[in-house]
Amino acid sequence: MAMRAEKQKTLKDSVTLNGIGVHSGGPASMTLHPADANTGIVFQRSDATGSTETPARWDVVSATALCTVVGDPKTGGVATIEHLMAALFGMGVDNAIVEIDGAETPIMDGSSEAFVEAIEATGLCEQKAARRYIKIKETVRVDQGDQWCQLSPADRPCFDITIDFENSVIGRQQLVFDLTPETFRDELSRARTFGSVKDVEKLWQMGFAMGSSLENSVALDGERVLNPEGTRWPDEFVRHKSLDAVGDLALAGLPILGEYRSYKGGHRMNHCVLVELFKNPEAFEIVEAGESARVGEKGHAELLGGLQAAAFGPDVS
Repeated sequence: MAMRAEKQKTLKDSVTLNGIGVHSGGPASMTLHPADANTGIVFQRSDATGSTETPARWDVVSATALCTVVGDPKTGGVATIEHLMAALFGMGVDNAIVEIDGAETPIMDGSSEAFVEAIEATGLCEQKAARRYIKIKETVRVDQGDQWCQLSPADRPCFDITIDFENSVIGRQQLVFDLTPETFRDELSRARTFGSVKDVEKLWQMGFAMGSSLENSVALDGERVLNPEGTRWPDEFVRHKSLDAVGDLALAGLPILGEYRSYKGGHRMNHCVLVELFKNPEAFEIVEAGESARVGEKGHAELLGGLQAAAFGPDVS
C-alpha cells in the first residue's frame, strides 16, 4: 500500500494540565508546547537543575515495573509517561516539548482522555517535513514464560492485544484494532488503569501509588469492582492494556508500520520488543511518507542508541 504524502504535525499552541502524580500523591503540572519538525517528543523538567531535557525514546527507559520511566527522575527524568505518550501518538502528534514541574506526569483520571481533550482543544498544524515511519520488514518476538509479544510486517499501524487474568471480572479479553486518531479517541482513550486493592495496599507500604484512588483507577476487591460507576466498557481492562501498548511503543521514536501482538503483555514486555527490534537492523527500515526509499543507512544512529536491559520486574497496570 502506498503511503500518503503525510506531513509531520505539532500543536498549534501550548496547553497546560494540572493534577497529581499517582505514585507521589503530590501536585503535578504539565504544559505541552509546539516543537520544530524532527524534534520528536521531549520532556523538559522545569524544576530540575543541570540537563533537564529527556527524549521520549526506548533507549533511555530506566524502569517499567510500575509504569514507564525515562531517564532518572531524581536528576531530570520523568515517570508515568505512557498515557500521555499514547495520546500524543494516538492523535498524530509527531513533535512536542512536554514541560513538567516534577518527576511524574499528572495521572488525571487514569486514562488518556484529558490529554486527548487538551490536544483537540489546541489543535494540530502541519509542518513542512514529511512524516517518517519505522517499517517492520521481519517479525521480531520476545517470550518470557507464558507471556509473549511480537512485531510483524503490516502496511499500517495495527494491534492485537490479549490479556488473561484469573480474576473472573477480567478473565480473558482480546482487542484487535488499527491505530487511527478516531479509533484512539473513541475506543481507547477513556480506558482507565486498574489494579487490586491488595496490590495497592502493598504499594502504599512501599511508598508507591500514594495518589491512587477511585478517581483515577478501577479498583478490584476480589471479584468485585469497587468504583460506584463500574467500568466504562465490559472490556475496559484490555482497552487500557492496549492504550499502554500504544504509549510504550511510541518510544520507538517514530510511528510503526507493522502489527503488534501481545499475550499477557505490559510495560516491560512492550519495551522488550523495542529492544529486540533495534538489535536487529535487518528487521526494519525508516521510510518517509509518500516514498518507498529508505531514509538513512543500516544502524541509523537516531534510533539505534545505547541498548538498556529490559528486565525491570513485574508489570503493574
